[in-house]
Amino acid sequence: MRLRLLFAALLAPLLMGQAGPRLVPDISARAIEIRYSFTGAQLLLFGAILYPGGRTPTRPLDVVVVLKGPVQPMIVREKQKIAGIWMNADSHRFSSAPSYYAVASNRPLAQVVGERTAAVYELGLGNLQLSPGGGAQPDKAQRFENGLLDLRTRQGLYAENSNGVEISDGVLYRARISIPSQVPIGTYETETFLIDRGKVIAAATKEVEVRKTGFERFIATTARRHAFLYGLAAVLLSLGLGWGAAALFGSRS
Repeated sequence: MRLRLLFAALLAPLLMGQAGPRLVPDISARAIEIRYSFTGAQLLLFGAILYPGGRTPTRPLDVVVVLKGPVQPMIVREKQKIAGIWMNADSHRFSSAPSYYAVASNRPLAQVVGERTAAVYELGLGNLQLSPGGGAQPDKAQRFENGLLDLRTRQGLYAENSNGVEISDGVLYRARISIPSQVPIGTYETETFLIDRGKVIAAATKEVEVRKTGFERFIATTARRHAFLYGLAAVLLSLGLGWGAAALFGSRS
């Protein structure tokens, strides 16, 4: 009898974990290849919500999808007009910030999750953990954080779409996320969250590889593996082009 009770106690958490809904996500492309003619792309994130017993809830649930690029250190410089000339007046370093971030939801995030949940799962541009470098005053750090968000948004590298997720019959969902032409390379992670009354009740992830191909990949690989030779070749090429231009225009005069 005691063994049965013990077995039931150990099995109960597993049964409870299986009682909730489950996400089955997928993406339209597992890899995005950047060539010389790359002008951007559209990534489709879609999937299904599996409910226990196939019974959909009477109340509608919310879905939020996130596409996040690899984190990297960044330096944001603030320019000011001094003596009629725009100059770098101040700068601030972020030790870790996502190189790309896009979030889409079926309705505004403020109506989907509370501030605490949004901060825990980094849902929304205002909840990104940018990891600013130490030593800066809070007002300065906040000013540069706002500047970074504004700059990346204008570049198309940060985006937030409050009507970007479509849910069909409470079971199927899909979202389209735009990939700009200047997107950084690396391994990207897609996160899908199923939310019920402000709480995340299921989550799933997938990976997308953004990589260069062809001649662009050769250049990038050479610059990374042979930095000195690449820099030397770049200098010699610049000198050669300058000498050629000077010789061409000098002969015409």
